[in-house]
Amino acid sequence: MKKQKQKVGKGIQWLIYVVLYILIIILLNNLFDTIYIDPKHQFVTTFILLLLLTILNQTVKPILVRLTVPIIGVTLGIFYLLINLFILKLVDWMMGPFFNMTDFWPALLFSVLITIANLILEAVFRDVKKTTKKIKKNKKD
Repeated sequence: MKKQKQKVGKGIQWLIYVVLYILIIILLNNLFDTIYIDPKHQFVTTFILLLLLTILNQTVKPILVRLTVPIIGVTLGIFYLLINLFILKLVDWMMGPFFNMTDFWPALLFSVLITIANLILEAVFRDVKKTTKKIKKNKKD
């Protein structure tokens, strides 16, 4: 019974995380004229964008980072931003007409803001997990 509650709790946390991430991407999309997400199915398109972005960040990005470690070191990490932009452009290419980024600088700023938003969301959910563990530990005592 406890394991089922833990799974439900983790599922709800994941769902909240995904919905917040989708809302952040939609909000950022509204800030930039050169970034297009299909307005007819904006929520679904953004969800697919999020899935593709997650898959590429887990598979392609680590390979690119390992191959470009010397360049990242020489540029003091600035090249890492270009890797993030490259991943977003891959998602742009994969989604075809439903997601499009046309200009370089707004797309780079978009990728930086998505990275910052992701770091904030992960920090918030990490704190929620720690607080939940403390509450459960206190209940046992």
